[in-house]
Amino acid sequence: MTETIRRAERVRASELVGRGWLNTGGKQVSLEDLRGKIVILDFWTFCCINCLHVLDELRPLEERFSDILVTVGVHSPKFEHEADPDALAAAVERYEIAHPVLDDPNLVTWQAYSARAWPTLVVVDPQGYIAASLAGEGHVAGLTSLVEELAAEHEAKGTLHRGDGPYVPPEPVSRTLRFPGKAVPVTRALGGQADSLGNFLVSDTGHHRIVELDPDLQTVVRSWGGGEDQEKGHHDGAADDARFNEPQGLTVLPEALSAQVGYDIVVADTVNHRLRGINTSTGSVTTLAGNGVQRLLDAERARAGAVESGSLGLDPLNVSLSSPWDVLWSETLGLVVVAMAGTHQIFTFDPRTGELSIFAGTGLEGLLDAEADAAWFAQTSGLTEDAAGDLWIADSETSSLRVIRTGAATEAAQPAVETLVGEGLFDFGFRDGEPGQARLQHPLGVTALPDGSVLVADTYNGAIRRYRGEHLAADGTTVAAEVSTVARGLKEPSDVLLDADGTSLLVVETNAHELVRIAIPEDYLTVDEGASQTQRPTTAVAPGEFSLDIGFAAPTGQKLDDRWGDPTQLKISSSPENLLLDGGGNSEGLHRTLRLNPEVTEGVLHITARAAACDGAPGEEIPMHAACHLYQQDWGIPVRLEEGAQTELTLDLRGVR
Repeated sequence: MTETIRRAERVRASELVGRGWLNTGGKQVSLEDLRGKIVILDFWTFCCINCLHVLDELRPLEERFSDILVTVGVHSPKFEHEADPDALAAAVERYEIAHPVLDDPNLVTWQAYSARAWPTLVVVDPQGYIAASLAGEGHVAGLTSLVEELAAEHEAKGTLHRGDGPYVPPEPVSRTLRFPGKAVPVTRALGGQADSLGNFLVSDTGHHRIVELDPDLQTVVRSWGGGEDQEKGHHDGAADDARFNEPQGLTVLPEALSAQVGYDIVVADTVNHRLRGINTSTGSVTTLAGNGVQRLLDAERARAGAVESGSLGLDPLNVSLSSPWDVLWSETLGLVVVAMAGTHQIFTFDPRTGELSIFAGTGLEGLLDAEADAAWFAQTSGLTEDAAGDLWIADSETSSLRVIRTGAATEAAQPAVETLVGEGLFDFGFRDGEPGQARLQHPLGVTALPDGSVLVADTYNGAIRRYRGEHLAADGTTVAAEVSTVARGLKEPSDVLLDADGTSLLVVETNAHELVRIAIPEDYLTVDEGASQTQRPTTAVAPGEFSLDIGFAAPTGQKLDDRWGDPTQLKISSSPENLLLDGGGNSEGLHRTLRLNPEVTEGVLHITARAAACDGAPGEEIPMHAACHLYQQDWGIPVRLEEGAQTELTLDLRGVR
């Protein structure tokens, strides 16, 4: 089904204002410079998996219409770290962004275009008028039709100018590693090579390959994927012929299992949306799971209230995955655990049978503790298993450390999900101490230590943090749970593990393009730089009764799916909790009357809207086998309570202003 995007009213596009530009050779770019081109403004932030999906979705569109279309990435940071210009420059290089990027750390352009969600796409026509505005991912088909329509219209009017845009590619840099993502120690002879013991397997993400490093952390012993040109792609075969696309997590299977299944290493091939296997004896790379098509939430099941869980069958090459970010061999489960960041879920994969299953998570983004099949996650990016068999999770978009109590689960009771550190999608900071008050900032890695503590690669704080649960001291007294800091001043550490000697740590320092060793300190630091929330322009609202409306219209060729009643839903909460006196929680419909507490001066309204639509014509019944779609958008709206301010708020779930 091809989405048709409705054209917006003729409104002049606002000027592009920010701190500076990347990918333009140092030149500033104005809308006047882009006159005659069709422009897509991509409001993004580099932490956001949906934004990364959109970058890849737009590449074929940019290539096809290279002489008439200019994409401008407007970087609008969610986290404090993302406002760092060096961090943004690294992200632009890491994700191989081949279009101009405006650095908008103060959200000036974001506010001018009334963006409220990541990602947001705004189309500007060759005469400088807004043609369409869309939130979320998955709009390429509709955008293609719109670009074709605008091109024909403005070619006829003589207002379309063909030729090169303002993009200037950066100079290439040669490095041994390029934005490494994850690492695991080699604890058994791989491929019959006993001298591999003590080495490290590393996902050399920016070079689209897996490497085995010598203990000196500099010497590449062997590698799989990328070839001489270190190209990305998807291809199985010999080590030099194979291709990956931004691989992240990797795990080594037990030796007996490897002999049975024919491969030793499982790789999360993130941008290919696949799991891959490496046979270290032959060097061959094979695809284990995933068909390369990005997995979307099952709209019909979600709308009906059924949680998609359990087995996805025994044909893994015909199952869609979505940005698998980490993988872990679980001794407790006897399975490979997969952090499926793109759908905010935890999967399992059985190498013996090929069975893929959904282990935890509804697919909805957020922080909600519950039994495994009812919990909400947000871009889980790191996994580890402790001695008790519990799975620990670095849940990056909620800046949280969470645990699935797998070791304590029985056949009669599902594993339970528990949050130890973290508050929600828009809460972060750098604070040690009591776990309930401690804060992280977009962590990507986690590892369990033999003493029962857990280390976290606190990526955007540039730190390694330590969680220690309540325990007995040597003198028999009870020591309260706490969070402390092991090291700081690192450049986006994305993974951490215990070194072979047991006295030092190995850190994957992504933006330094290297692995580094750090000593385990005798005394841990205690840091308190406070708790923060995503800083965006606040909306002045009146205390008391407040009306919230979410606009939604099914795209052309679809109709609302009313087979189970109202096909729309709202979930509303607030930070602080007492900001909302009434109107929170879940309910059907896209209208809600809230009551805001006059004693609270400011806070954040957390809003999740959902609508279900299926292919079909208005006025007709939905065909039995029609494709159905679940549209969802999350907002965190900072509000400031003032007497006499507005008493209503309208947001768009999907469509054009």
